Amino acid sequence: MKTLFGISLLLFASISYAEESAFKCNPAGNQAELNQCAYDDYQAADKKLNETWKKLMAKFKDDKTATAKLKTAQKAWIAFRDAEIEAMFACDTNDRTCWGSMEPMLRNGELAALTKDRTTRLQKYLKQGLGVPME
Repeated sequence: MKTLFGISLLLFASISYAEESAFKCNPAGNQAELNQCAYDDYQAADKKLNETWKKLMAKFKDDKTATAKLKTAQKAWIAFRDAEIEAMFACDTNDRTCWGSMEPMLRNGELAALTKDRTTRLQKYLKQGLGVPME
Protein backbone atom coordinates (compact mmCIF):
# COMPACT_ATOMS: atom_id res chain seq x y z
CA MET A 1 0.00 0.00 0.00
CA LYS A 2 1.14 3.51 -0.66
CA THR A 3 1.60 5.83 2.28
CA LEU A 4 -0.66 8.87 2.26
CA PHE A 5 0.91 12.28 2.86
CA GLY A 6 -1.51 15.14 3.46
CA ILE A 7 -4.74 16.00 1.78
CA SER A 8 -3.57 16.01 -1.83
CA LEU A 9 -2.11 12.55 -1.50
CA LEU A 10 -5.38 11.23 -0.13
CA LEU A 11 -6.30 11.19 -3.79
CA PHE A 12 -3.86 8.32 -4.26
CA ALA A 13 -6.03 6.12 -2.08
CA SER A 14 -7.05 3.22 -4.25
CA ILE A 15 -8.20 -0.30 -4.09
CA SER A 16 -5.70 -2.50 -5.84
CA TYR A 17 -5.63 -6.19 -6.21
CA ALA A 18 -1.86 -6.41 -6.14
CA GLU A 19 0.95 -4.21 -4.93
CA GLU A 20 3.39 -5.50 -7.52
CA SER A 21 1.64 -7.41 -10.24
CA ALA A 22 3.37 -10.16 -12.16
CA PHE A 23 1.02 -9.43 -15.06
CA LYS A 24 1.28 -6.88 -17.84
CA CYS A 25 -1.69 -5.29 -19.54
CA ASN A 26 -2.76 -7.22 -22.60
CA PRO A 27 -6.19 -6.20 -23.98
CA ALA A 28 -6.40 -9.51 -25.85
CA GLY A 29 -5.05 -11.55 -22.96
CA ASN A 30 -6.37 -13.62 -20.11
CA GLN A 31 -8.42 -12.28 -17.21
CA ALA A 32 -5.38 -11.42 -15.09
CA GLU A 33 -3.96 -9.36 -17.96
CA LEU A 34 -7.32 -7.64 -18.49
CA ASN A 35 -7.46 -6.92 -14.76
CA GLN A 36 -4.03 -5.31 -15.06
CA CYS A 37 -5.24 -3.13 -17.97
CA ALA A 38 -8.12 -1.83 -15.86
CA TYR A 39 -5.79 -1.21 -12.92
CA ASP A 40 -3.33 0.66 -15.17
CA ASP A 41 -6.17 2.79 -16.55
CA TYR A 42 -7.35 3.64 -13.03
CA GLN A 43 -3.82 4.52 -11.96
CA ALA A 44 -3.44 6.84 -14.97
CA ALA A 45 -6.78 8.49 -14.15
CA ASP A 46 -5.74 8.88 -10.51
CA LYS A 47 -2.43 10.44 -11.55
CA LYS A 48 -4.23 12.96 -13.76
CA LEU A 49 -6.63 13.77 -10.92
CA ASN A 50 -3.71 14.43 -8.58
CA GLU A 51 -1.97 16.65 -11.13
CA THR A 52 -5.19 18.61 -11.60
CA TRP A 53 -5.63 18.88 -7.83
CA LYS A 54 -2.14 20.32 -7.41
CA LYS A 55 -2.83 22.92 -10.11
CA LEU A 56 -6.14 23.81 -8.49
CA MET A 57 -4.54 24.26 -5.07
CA ALA A 58 -1.82 26.43 -6.63
CA LYS A 59 -4.42 28.55 -8.43
CA PHE A 60 -6.34 29.27 -5.22
CA LYS A 61 -3.38 29.25 -2.81
CA ASP A 62 -4.07 32.82 -1.68
CA ASP A 63 -7.75 32.16 -1.06
CA LYS A 64 -7.85 30.28 2.26
CA THR A 65 -11.64 29.97 2.19
CA ALA A 66 -11.67 28.47 -1.30
CA THR A 67 -8.87 26.01 -0.54
CA ALA A 68 -10.54 24.93 2.71
CA LYS A 69 -13.87 24.39 0.95
CA LEU A 70 -12.20 22.53 -1.93
CA LYS A 71 -10.39 20.26 0.54
CA THR A 72 -13.67 19.53 2.33
CA ALA A 73 -15.35 18.76 -0.98
CA GLN A 74 -12.49 16.50 -2.05
CA LYS A 75 -12.60 14.54 1.20
CA ALA A 76 -16.35 14.13 0.73
CA TRP A 77 -15.84 13.02 -2.87
CA ILE A 78 -13.31 10.39 -1.78
CA ALA A 79 -15.80 9.10 0.80
CA PHE A 80 -18.52 9.06 -1.87
CA ARG A 81 -16.28 7.28 -4.37
CA ASP A 82 -15.39 4.57 -1.88
CA ALA A 83 -18.99 4.12 -0.70
CA GLU A 84 -20.24 4.05 -4.29
CA ILE A 85 -17.78 1.31 -5.22
CA GLU A 86 -18.66 -0.72 -2.13
CA ALA A 87 -22.35 -0.42 -2.99
CA MET A 88 -21.76 -1.39 -6.61
CA PHE A 89 -19.76 -4.45 -5.57
CA ALA A 90 -21.72 -5.41 -2.47
CA CYS A 91 -20.71 -8.84 -1.28
CA ASP A 92 -21.74 -10.95 1.69
CA THR A 93 -18.27 -12.40 2.12
CA ASN A 94 -15.21 -10.63 3.48
CA ASP A 95 -12.94 -12.06 0.80
CA ARG A 96 -14.96 -10.48 -2.08
CA THR A 97 -15.49 -13.76 -3.90
CA CYS A 98 -18.98 -12.74 -5.03
CA TRP A 99 -17.82 -11.18 -8.29
CA GLY A 100 -15.27 -13.74 -9.38
CA SER A 101 -12.09 -13.19 -11.34
CA MET A 102 -13.54 -10.22 -13.24
CA GLU A 103 -14.04 -8.20 -10.06
CA PRO A 104 -10.69 -6.35 -10.20
CA MET A 105 -11.32 -5.35 -13.81
CA LEU A 106 -14.88 -4.21 -13.12
CA ARG A 107 -13.99 -2.41 -9.88
CA ASN A 108 -11.00 -0.60 -11.36
CA GLY A 109 -13.05 0.30 -14.43
CA GLU A 110 -15.65 1.97 -12.23
CA LEU A 111 -12.96 3.66 -10.14
CA ALA A 112 -11.40 5.03 -13.32
CA ALA A 113 -14.77 6.33 -14.56
CA LEU A 114 -15.54 8.09 -11.27
CA THR A 115 -12.03 9.52 -11.14
CA LYS A 116 -12.19 10.82 -14.70
CA ASP A 117 -15.52 12.49 -13.93
CA ARG A 118 -14.03 14.17 -10.87
CA THR A 119 -11.00 15.32 -12.86
CA THR A 120 -13.31 16.90 -15.42
CA ARG A 121 -15.07 18.80 -12.62
CA LEU A 122 -11.79 20.04 -11.13
CA GLN A 123 -10.52 21.06 -14.58
CA LYS A 124 -13.68 23.12 -14.97
CA TYR A 125 -12.74 25.00 -11.79
CA LEU A 126 -9.28 25.60 -13.20
CA LYS A 127 -10.67 26.96 -16.45
CA GLN A 128 -13.74 28.88 -15.27
CA GLY A 129 -13.04 29.49 -11.61
CA LEU A 130 -15.35 28.61 -8.78
CA GLY A 131 -19.06 29.30 -8.83
CA VAL A 132 -21.41 29.28 -11.77
CA PRO A 133 -20.37 31.36 -14.78
CA MET A 134 -22.86 34.06 -15.61
CA GLU A 135 -23.44 34.40 -19.33
